[in-house]
Amino acid sequence: MSILSKIAAAVALVLALAAGPCLAKAPKPAQLTLLISIDAFRADYLDRGVTPNLSALAAGGARAAMRPSFPSKTFPNHYALVTGLRPDRNGIVANNMIDEAIPGVKFGMSNDAAVKDRRWWDQAEPIWVTAERAGIVTGTMFWPGSEANTHGFRPHYAPHFDMQVASQERVDQLLSWFDKPPAERPRFATLYFDVVDTAGHRSGPDSPGVNAAAAQVDAAIGRLEAGLKARGIVANIVVVADHGMAATSDERRVFIDDLIAKDAYRALDMGPIGTIYPNPGREAEVAKALVGAHPHLDCWLKQDIPERFHYGHNPRVAPIFCLPQTGWLLTTHEARPHEGVTGDHGYDNMSPEMAAVFVANGPAFRHGVVLKSFDNVDVYPLLARLVGVTPQPNDGNLADLAPALAH
Repeated sequence: MSILSKIAAAVALVLALAAGPCLAKAPKPAQLTLLISIDAFRADYLDRGVTPNLSALAAGGARAAMRPSFPSKTFPNHYALVTGLRPDRNGIVANNMIDEAIPGVKFGMSNDAAVKDRRWWDQAEPIWVTAERAGIVTGTMFWPGSEANTHGFRPHYAPHFDMQVASQERVDQLLSWFDKPPAERPRFATLYFDVVDTAGHRSGPDSPGVNAAAAQVDAAIGRLEAGLKARGIVANIVVVADHGMAATSDERRVFIDDLIAKDAYRALDMGPIGTIYPNPGREAEVAKALVGAHPHLDCWLKQDIPERFHYGHNPRVAPIFCLPQTGWLLTTHEARPHEGVTGDHGYDNMSPEMAAVFVANGPAFRHGVVLKSFDNVDVYPLLARLVGVTPQPNDGNLADLAPALAH
């Protein structure tokens, strides 16, 4: 080694020592960001004692009761989480919707062609598109919007949604992507579980079925953690839900056919919300019959929806929007009633029953942080920071999550 090289090495050593232990012990940046959605996992489910793995992640990181965007439905909120735009701005304003610019098509969760049609999704840019543009490999083990070629991009890995794929199989599929050559491994990936939502709809949020489903998902998360550890992968893990769940019953129903003739309108959504389209020439009649008609139901003309919902400006929002009181359902006498307690969501996003879980764990996060409630659009700028991309314009505010960040 030359004299100059020895001097340079000595100077570097002195500078490192002067910088103190923080420099020497600074953790390596995580190479992976994982976004996990547990559909309809209400914030307070975390305290039921049935999710040891998820509870350990919360204790070793940050947790919160997160406010969903309105309406508190599955597709609108999953897209809000990955775009940072509320449904009125991201374009997915409901699970079921129509658009005059896409004539003759009804968008629905079960309409495979519509789900894959980028025209429904292009009003926003999800985080995986931004990442792929930046040359970052991404993968979605199920997520609304990931099957469309949004803005000309799809995740590198994006299997077609199949509800029959078991929770542990979903984990194994995700882990298999990390066994590929380094250049083909995702740096951002999503994972989606739906069994808690299914159980909540079937038997209500306080049922043994929900606890069993939560325990099943928790076991899958434990399997994921073990798989990552076996592969030597350090990850920032963000666990979210799209919404919570409220108990419903046959005793709390509002019958729309008691208020207005069925030939005067059509409805795309009924239940915890009502998206009402008056038939031509019947607009005033329908509005007069529904607005202010029932003590357990609020109905508004689109332009009169309260501003606090941040909803009603998108052309895809129905001309009349109805919102039952939390726990009540808008229905018809023809609809087959459910026996006993069931569950549903879509209600006022400020209702405690709609609060969604948020847990974040990894080198980017402090330990033992309980955050104040925040809007779910705040998750997007957090993801952009973790993935290392410049966020698109959004409705979120990273400052709301700043107390959870380690740096």
